[in-house]
Amino acid sequence: MGMIDISGKKVVLREAVASGRIMLSPETVKLVKAKRIKKGDPLLVAEVAAMKAAKQTYLLIPHCHQIPLNTVDLGFSLGDDYIEASCLVKAEAMTGVEMEALVGASMALTTIWDMVKYLEKDKDGQYPLTSIGDIRVIKKTKAPLPKGGANP
Repeated sequence: MGMIDISGKKVVLREAVASGRIMLSPETVKLVKAKRIKKGDPLLVAEVAAMKAAKQTYLLIPHCHQIPLNTVDLGFSLGDDYIEASCLVKAEAMTGVEMEALVGASMALTTIWDMVKYLEKDKDGQYPLTSIGDIRVIKKTKAPLPKGGANP
């Protein structure tokens, strides 16, 4: 079977945005907002983890091509009992970047969980309120490269 041959596809400017949400206790979200998490700022660490993961997507998902990424950008919004992560990925490539955006968003959320898990565990060491979900591609676009490339 093998990897899909993309030899005939044109290099175009591709962009994808993926997002997801981690549900947390309101007390944990308050501590994140107050920057009082023992391991440091979960949003900053999650941003770095997501950028690293997006760049390594081809190593994680067997049929993904290695794509040189132009940018990976993370955004976060905090509610009373959740943190939403949004991951934008851009590349000049022959194939899309939605898998990179999904991996980036997923890793950001997983990193946040790791950094706040000590607050989320109940007396039995379980996570009754903590969950990650609603991971999805929000937007996917492709456009011809401007004359001279995307960065003339």
